[in-house]
Amino acid sequence: MGTLGNSVDKYVTGRMLQTSNDRRWSHLLAERWSHQAGELPSLLPRDTEIAVLLRGSSVVDRAGGGMRQRTHGRRGTIWLCPAGIREDFIRVESEMHECLHIFLPGRPFDDTMLQDMDIDPARIGIRYEAIGQDIFIDYVADQIVRELAEESSTGRLLIESLGRALTAHLVHRYADTAVPRKPANAASRPLDAKRLTRVTDFINASVERDFTVSDLAAVACMSPAHFSRSFKAATGCAPHEYLSRQRLDLAKRLLASGHRSLADIAYATGFSSQANFNRAFRKALGTTPSAYRAQQRSD
Repeated sequence: MGTLGNSVDKYVTGRMLQTSNDRRWSHLLAERWSHQAGELPSLLPRDTEIAVLLRGSSVVDRAGGGMRQRTHGRRGTIWLCPAGIREDFIRVESEMHECLHIFLPGRPFDDTMLQDMDIDPARIGIRYEAIGQDIFIDYVADQIVRELAEESSTGRLLIESLGRALTAHLVHRYADTAVPRKPANAASRPLDAKRLTRVTDFINASVERDFTVSDLAAVACMSPAHFSRSFKAATGCAPHEYLSRQRLDLAKRLLASGHRSLADIAYATGFSSQANFNRAFRKALGTTPSAYRAQQRSD
């Protein structure tokens, strides 16, 4: 997504611990950093950034968008910097052991407002703000950290959904003008049988391919946000959870009936590496892919 260079230019006193750059996520990029005390350079961000302190504490002075903020950061403290607002000054007074930085690129951010919320992004701005606590952002951060630590077969769909939900949350809670919430409507009802069949048929036929929530929504002729709610109402699970079950079944079939390599099966079931596939398979079934294959061939 091209955000990596921007953060490296900004966090000159820090050390990157992990990045999602190789995960092929859409809608957001996530990085874990540790930050030493020091002053950071002025920068004009092209993406909206949400920094969440995960471990440690520090005082952070910063200035941007005509505002000066001094924040006593602790676990759960959030610093919000919208795209296009230059940060003129940032100083970290003591080491921040672990911080998650979530970057929301402009195009998906604007598309979510247009498609899912029916809001003209040119008329809405996000505030430059330091936040003591936000339960929803904390939840999103926790989900991202978990996915970074242990890749799942449907991480891309999960992260796309989280990115859309996070965008909507920022717009409703931290916009510089009030944004009315839409009342619940028919789009939140369960998918009708015909649309549900089209979507599940598409998933079953495309289980080895990369696709997004937006692709599934297009099959159902709905917006991504409305589709996700209606799909869950109809099936009892989110799209990424449904796909996870289908990919686990696929992995079991491929292991039992074919001679494809474990690396090939890992890629076919949505993983970026065989090691991540092995870990997730063992977590789901209590055995390794190699052991499962050997057992199926001996039966």
